[in-house]
Amino acid sequence: MTTKLFGERVPRVEDQRFLRGRGRYVDDVLVGPGTLHAAVLRSPHAHARILDIDVSAVLDLEGVHAVWTHDDLDGVMADPLPLLIPHPALTHGRTQFALAKDEVNHVGEAIAFVVADDRYVAEDAVDRIRVTYDFLPAVVGIEAARAATHLVHDDVPGNVGARMEQHHGDAPAAIATAPRRLSLDLTIERSSCQPMEGRGVVARWDPDTSRLTVWSSTQTSTGVRGCVAARLGLDLAQVDVITPDVGGGFGVKINHPWPEELLVPMAARALGRPVKFTEDRREHFISSAHERGQVHHVEVGFDGDGRVLGLDVTFWHDHGAYSPYGLIVPIITATQLLGPYKPGAYRVRFESLFTNTVMVTPYRGAGRPQGCFVMERTMDAIAADLGLDRAAVRAANFIQPDEFPYDHGLVFQDGRELEYDSGDYPASLDKLKALIDWDGFPALQAEAAAQGRRIGIGLACYVEGTGVGPYEGAHVHVETSGKVKVAIGLTTQGQGHATVFAQIVADELGVPLEDVEVVSGDTRKMPYAVGTFASRAAVMSGSAVQLAAQAVREKALRIAAEALEADAADLEIVDGLVQVRGTDASLALGTVAVLSNPLRYAFDEASKAATQFAVGDPGRPPVAEDDEPGLEARDFYSPQRATFASGMHAVIVETDPDTAEIRILRYAVVHDCGRIINPMIVEGQIHGGVAQGVGGALYERMEYDDSGQLLNASFMDFLMPYVTEVPDTIEIDHLETPSPLNRLGIKGAGEAGVIPGSAAIAAAIEDAEGFPITAMPISPSELHALRQSKETP
Repeated sequence: MTTKLFGERVPRVEDQRFLRGRGRYVDDVLVGPGTLHAAVLRSPHAHARILDIDVSAVLDLEGVHAVWTHDDLDGVMADPLPLLIPHPALTHGRTQFALAKDEVNHVGEAIAFVVADDRYVAEDAVDRIRVTYDFLPAVVGIEAARAATHLVHDDVPGNVGARMEQHHGDAPAAIATAPRRLSLDLTIERSSCQPMEGRGVVARWDPDTSRLTVWSSTQTSTGVRGCVAARLGLDLAQVDVITPDVGGGFGVKINHPWPEELLVPMAARALGRPVKFTEDRREHFISSAHERGQVHHVEVGFDGDGRVLGLDVTFWHDHGAYSPYGLIVPIITATQLLGPYKPGAYRVRFESLFTNTVMVTPYRGAGRPQGCFVMERTMDAIAADLGLDRAAVRAANFIQPDEFPYDHGLVFQDGRELEYDSGDYPASLDKLKALIDWDGFPALQAEAAAQGRRIGIGLACYVEGTGVGPYEGAHVHVETSGKVKVAIGLTTQGQGHATVFAQIVADELGVPLEDVEVVSGDTRKMPYAVGTFASRAAVMSGSAVQLAAQAVREKALRIAAEALEADAADLEIVDGLVQVRGTDASLALGTVAVLSNPLRYAFDEASKAATQFAVGDPGRPPVAEDDEPGLEARDFYSPQRATFASGMHAVIVETDPDTAEIRILRYAVVHDCGRIINPMIVEGQIHGGVAQGVGGALYERMEYDDSGQLLNASFMDFLMPYVTEVPDTIEIDHLETPSPLNRLGIKGAGEAGVIPGSAAIAAAIEDAEGFPITAMPISPSELHALRQSKETP
């Protein structure tokens, strides 16, 4: 029997290629001799009017082929870039131009685009362009944006791009009548994705076929395709977008189109030569996207057992100079803040504010780390106020297993009801407490204190909406060799898609894993798709792959039944053979593929079996009305709403009494993503997420000065955790509560590891130090300053 692969720890099939240096990224794309290279002039100022751009010194520079400013752009190319996700509450959405028109609104904004023989000449040319500016005051940070002494955009009153409120019940009334009440002010600072590979794009125009081929380091090939076609006045059928290997995305590459994704194809068509652009690291810091920056005010009312009776949250979200991705991040914060809890009443209000800084789009977790920090800090504050165990307070507020599906009475980021599909939060908490030895920690803490050491423990719970729509598709094709080719529209950035989707297909078709090849992110293979984001790949493409493979299986059994003169119900597929149960009669799946395609010509020995004098019933057409040639199928999965994964993290930290350095001693995770396709890959996702969570809690922040200059726009100054700062061992336990929303019972896992990091680590530091931690990330110098402030009378 073929070994079932779903749920097994199958090693990743893609790793050998990467480990041997055979990965092929955008910068490795070779499109023939004569490829030109692009560079971009970017604003050195955060806010200024452009009075004049002088490119005269560039025009005669040897090796330069063209230079564009906004005045050189035609038609829709001269319009602002698209507002990708409109929303009724986004009353003043603003997007940048491909090249700045009249004004720049953050350091790094694109002003001019140069194409030359190589990048060196292009960069030299950029340095020769002279821009005359009229400087304007910069608005930096949420406090300055709220004050609105100066405006980022003259036509946006108060710097407010959007105001939004959602509520369930009467939170202010519930708080006013609650036995106990607390207020908290909490802050999460700005950070950014920083994938190993920055953005990149290559384009080639074929004048003979009037076709454009674009290679982009993106999380949405089909999205880029649509934007490029629309802006260049091409039919979709004239544009192919290919996403090769991608060296990390983490959200920044879901935004599209970046200016270069339009300018490079435009230049390739205009110049009749392939054109390439590869972003450098400083460009990524100052001209891609950031996330996280929010300030929250919380009012909560609760009873003597810690049950939340009313929760009222107001927060301010910094969306930078532009808002191309709409309100997705703050809406996720507003709704996912609730986590696994059911407050008696809830109201949330936010303002999304413009600042003269890099725009904000999703970063792994996408608003959830902020919401989790706020909710979990609130739970800890309630426990401290009542003198109760922090885990017990959480347990008192959990949605119970028999209450699913649970409707919060809110609207999620996809416009659908915030309705949790499944979960068992008490069971997760029990697992986490056992994993970290929660009940035994007080004795360990007392022992450390006797040695002059400060250690603390913290925990944090979260729920993550995953698998959002609108759809994904898959194409499964059995070759006459018996090999199975699978095409999905999603792009992949290292998640192991080639392995997990092959596992699903291998199980469904009864073929060896090594006979399945998965191709992703190529619009030539799968033109209808959405993208890789929001922990949606397994749910969306996994479900589509299963549906397509199931259709192929049904067709294979039908064709084989005719050839074997058997009933299809008596057939099975084992190790690539379609066989009659209990007999030796069988056909190779590759032979069934041959038989699926009626042929006139025999071009090899195998194809003879499908020619007109070998098979076929003269009484009916070779291809029935409801059939088509080939052993293949394409299918799509489109859910009504998101699935909701969940989990809990616990961490033990030590804070040095002299230097205030913070060291992680233990880290434990309990995770529920429904049925697990491959535990090894899920654990890898958790490990990577925890590393990013540690970075967000202790190291990573964007440091702007008052003039809007990013002061740490390099890896010399922007701190990230090294392997020495990430826990050596992350203890993981799984809980599986299958989702009823898809046939596989799966939920997403990609962002889970990062969501509760700041909340859990803040709680552990607070436990070690004995005073509240209300802002993250926290550095040793900041912890030292907090100590000093607590010691000062």
